[in-house]
Amino acid sequence: MAKLTFEKAMKKLEQIVQELESGDQPLEKAMKNFEEGVQLSKFCSEKLDETEKKITVLLQDQEGNVFEKTFISENESEDEQL
Repeated sequence: MAKLTFEKAMKKLEQIVQELESGDQPLEKAMKNFEEGVQLSKFCSEKLDETEKKITVLLQDQEGNVFEKTFISENESEDEQL
């Protein structure tokens, strides 16, 4: 099986959601799709978390010098304050 990418996982998740919303599936098939959807959702969430941690924000100081600062999400900054 080819390596799963975020984009492929999202596309498959969207397809599963549409199928589940249609209500045209037998219960067993719907449950199987639901389980796969949960796994895909977790995969996508993990990929987004990984990506967020890699993001850096380019800043420019008053002299015009560019430097990098590690991206800190709102959740991380709240955790640090506690």
